[in-house]
Amino acid sequence: MIKKTLKWLGISLLTIVIVGGGVASHEWYAKKPFFFRAFLDRTLLKMAFDSPETLTSLGFLESLGITGHNAELDDNSPEKANELFAKLKTIKATLLTYQDKDLNEDELLSKEIALYLLDFAESSEQFRYHNYPVNQLFGVQNGYPSFMESQNQVNSITDAQHYLSRLQKVKVKFAQTLKGLKIREQKGIIPPKFVIERVLTEMTDFVATPVTENILYTSLKAKMEKTKEITQEQQSQILASAAANITNYVHPAYQLFIDYFTQLKDKASNDDGFWHLPNGDKAYQEQLKFFTTTNYSADYIHQLGLSEVDRLQAEIMTILTEQGFDTSEGFSHAIETMAADKRFYYPDNDTGRAQILTDYQTILDEVNAGLDSAFRIRPKAGMKVERIPQFKEKTAPGAYYQQPSLDGTRPGKFFANLYDIKATPKYSMRTLAYHEGIPGHHFQISVAMELEGLPFFRKIPIFTAYTEGWALYTEHLAWELGFEKDPFDNIGRLQAELFRAVRLVVDTGIHEKHWTRQQAIDYMKINTGMALSDVTSEIERYIVMPGQATAYKIGMMKILSLRKKAKKALGDKFDLRDFHDVVLKNGAVPLDILERLVNRYIKETLVKA
Repeated sequence: MIKKTLKWLGISLLTIVIVGGGVASHEWYAKKPFFFRAFLDRTLLKMAFDSPETLTSLGFLESLGITGHNAELDDNSPEKANELFAKLKTIKATLLTYQDKDLNEDELLSKEIALYLLDFAESSEQFRYHNYPVNQLFGVQNGYPSFMESQNQVNSITDAQHYLSRLQKVKVKFAQTLKGLKIREQKGIIPPKFVIERVLTEMTDFVATPVTENILYTSLKAKMEKTKEITQEQQSQILASAAANITNYVHPAYQLFIDYFTQLKDKASNDDGFWHLPNGDKAYQEQLKFFTTTNYSADYIHQLGLSEVDRLQAEIMTILTEQGFDTSEGFSHAIETMAADKRFYYPDNDTGRAQILTDYQTILDEVNAGLDSAFRIRPKAGMKVERIPQFKEKTAPGAYYQQPSLDGTRPGKFFANLYDIKATPKYSMRTLAYHEGIPGHHFQISVAMELEGLPFFRKIPIFTAYTEGWALYTEHLAWELGFEKDPFDNIGRLQAELFRAVRLVVDTGIHEKHWTRQQAIDYMKINTGMALSDVTSEIERYIVMPGQATAYKIGMMKILSLRKKAKKALGDKFDLRDFHDVVLKNGAVPLDILERLVNRYIKETLVKA
């Protein structure tokens, strides 16, 4: 199994030939493998083997006939986290034993990136409890059913039995999480009151839903109906067991959280920012450093956001004036007047929502067919548009991307939120599709997954400033390439960028400048013209995920500045396809490393000339 998996992860053919005998055991079990690439891949693979949910999401073992992990759930206990932090220290020590003089250029880059991550893990261990594992956006309580619905495939009787096992084991996982929540409570790390209210409502509604209407039941039913491997009689038996497991294991698991948060609510406050937590200011700066891969201060990011908000609003107002809108009463009034125009919306019914999904796919197919002048490299994996599961769309973001499986059986997916029809104006759809799909996340993430020769950890979208910066950059790129000729589509693009600029302001406002949740909502609503439902869910996201929202604009501005630098240095020797190759073919990297790669590309191009 080890040799097959190493082959899947891309260990070089030479290594595979060598490890046909005793060397294979050495590379797997030795403290220090002979091959640096083997050490990196083995390290990540062993960590993946310790996370059955990760293995399911990656989807590569199933093609090898290995499925037992699909019956297990991750260990969420504090003790398991202790093991991980200790293991990371050992990994770093071993990594440092590989001498730079013995590594080639690509290996040196891999070592540098690995050390960047390990150093961050070491410095952030002191803040390991500065988070909210149960929250309205990506908490374990909504992540579990979402994972079971979207990631856990059921194609056989064995798969179905594994699914039933995971229904049973969720109570253990939630009990482990609860132990960590109580440690946080003792340390004074308690979620804001609104977070507790949101999750209590969500979990109470989840438990109150009839079992046969629960997503864990309906999803299993739908998956079995699509396969010919499970007979009708078997399906009935499995569904009966699923109903029993939901009643006897799943519901009691959720009740653990309901009981806990019901009593915790009285201890919570309406202070939303990290500033109010013990050492919260330091924890927030650590978050900014990780997500932006810079040393920018919160104040610098805040001021940058204010400046960009002014610039982008001015561009939008110019277009609105040209299109005959009254802009005399200011940005907020003008953008809301446009947003109230009924011509920009689909019917608020099932037909209208179905048409949105169809039109998103059309937009993506069109742009995919017209990118030859900008890209040489294309992902092999396909991409599909789907609706965000209705049980979670009320508090979910406007859209998100899910990467394809490694074995190619699951395409990349662009999930669209259709809860509030007013949150999907037609003029915003192209920009959103480019960002989440093509040439945004789908190109960057899928291309990285398919790259040959890189260690596996460099194929994972680790660095938010790079991945989200790329996606926001491609919104701008698609406009430059002529895919948004309609002036209102261009307003949609500028609004999307304005949204990211506003994020710089509100994220730092909440966590560093003591803004309240309502103050941040009011600022974002006035300065973007977005639907209130979207604004609210976004602000609530920033509260439970400090710093992450700042990465988008920081990353985009860096990529644009590097492209400008390359154009200026190379003149007529600049080729946009070459630039995109540099950005995409090295996987996700911190922004300072990306700058070094672009500088090398400039130098090599000039030498060739």
